[in-house]
Amino acid sequence: MAFISLLLMGILFPAIQAKQFTKCELSQVLKGMDGYGGITLSEWICTIFHSSGYDTQTIVNNNGRTEYGLFQINNKLWCKDNEILQSRNICDISCDKFLDDDLTDDMMCAKKILENEGIDYWLAHKPLCSEKLEQWLCES
Repeated sequence: MAFISLLLMGILFPAIQAKQFTKCELSQVLKGMDGYGGITLSEWICTIFHSSGYDTQTIVNNNGRTEYGLFQINNKLWCKDNEILQSRNICDISCDKFLDDDLTDDMMCAKKILENEGIDYWLAHKPLCSEKLEQWLCES
């Protein structure tokens, strides 16, 4: 009986399509963000690497909040999950949407974060991704 229940769950709720991007794959997907808010594509690629390792299913618990996906978008302000019921949910989205391989909503929310908080929202940016960025460019 338990097997049948698990089988039905797998059919009714397909697994989230996760993706471990390469630097060049991510560069292709994020090319529309190059220059947005004065942030270069290489800065984004570096920041995402140091935030999530290019893995869409990265979830990090951090000081009472949870951060989701490539951009590590938190559930206190930007998205809604079952942990923080009073989330401001500024991006008007469920946090689990940041765990799939469709980055459209992730990029829209990241742009909103950049407009409201600046690039310093991503703590890795200033110490690791503000200079010597040649290594983050895709050579293909």
